[in-house]
Amino acid sequence: MNKNHTARLRRTGIAATGALALLALSACSAADTGSDDKTVSLHTPTWVGAEVNTAVAKYLLENELDYKVETKQMDETPAWDDMSQGKIDAILEDWGHPKEVKRYVEGNKTIVSAGELGVTGHIGWFVPKYVADKNPDITDYKNLNKYADLFKTPESGDKGQFIKGDPSYVSHDNALIKNLDLNYKPIEAGAEATHLAQLEQLYKNKKPFLTYWWTPQWMNATMDLVEVKLPEYKEGCDKDAKKIECAYPDVPLQKWMNADFAKEGGDAAEFLKNFNWSTDDQNLVAKYVAKDKMTPEKAAEKWVKENKSTWEQWIPKK
Repeated sequence: MNKNHTARLRRTGIAATGALALLALSACSAADTGSDDKTVSLHTPTWVGAEVNTAVAKYLLENELDYKVETKQMDETPAWDDMSQGKIDAILEDWGHPKEVKRYVEGNKTIVSAGELGVTGHIGWFVPKYVADKNPDITDYKNLNKYADLFKTPESGDKGQFIKGDPSYVSHDNALIKNLDLNYKPIEAGAEATHLAQLEQLYKNKKPFLTYWWTPQWMNATMDLVEVKLPEYKEGCDKDAKKIECAYPDVPLQKWMNADFAKEGGDAAEFLKNFNWSTDDQNLVAKYVAKDKMTPEKAAEKWVKENKSTWEQWIPKK
């Protein structure tokens, strides 16, 4: 399912205008104890699941490690660009950007891996269970044309409507529909909030829909959706974006850091490398925000207070 600001950790020694000995003492003190102005900049994606990664990391960095955290929201690709330039320090949820990895990680080495988030992402095509129950064979893409009329809308004309996700998300749907010769018209739902609201209304009224969907996603607890089987994913089948005709792969979600921050970021960098939680944890905090209408800050605080045994393992050992 984005903004790379690598604001570098600033360490300010005790200013010494006098003797070299005092200056050396100041430098030593700064190295040992850190600065009063320790700032970390984290990317905040545009979807709530990843937003809560940042919220929880921010809460713990500020309340357990005494850092100041700036968060910056933007789409995924621009976030990689910013992180490579040192404008943000870390991305905590990446669904796969091979071009950026080749350019910034393997190429100019301005970005490095910070490990896995602990959550496996999956993208696919889904219909409501009440549709699948009435039409069991609809869960195979080979039968979708048979049901195109079921999904017709004024926007899709004489084709079935396929509801796309946020345009900034990883998506192969246009190519899949074309290459699999499906009688469907892809219609963008807009931003994630608009997409979710549309599906929620359709589901409430028991209307049929075929949509781009993913996990982790907190609304899986409120909507019973069934995946439509696409041709099996095989390594390399998505190499040419225009020729894709296979399913999306499962993606162990990754964290990335600006290379300088990874070296110089001290406890903050170590903490972010250690940050690793489950799909259930993320979905729970996302539910607090999206369904229970808590602010990300309050949702993070609630989770932190109730899950010390999980997050205390992320705190660097002294």
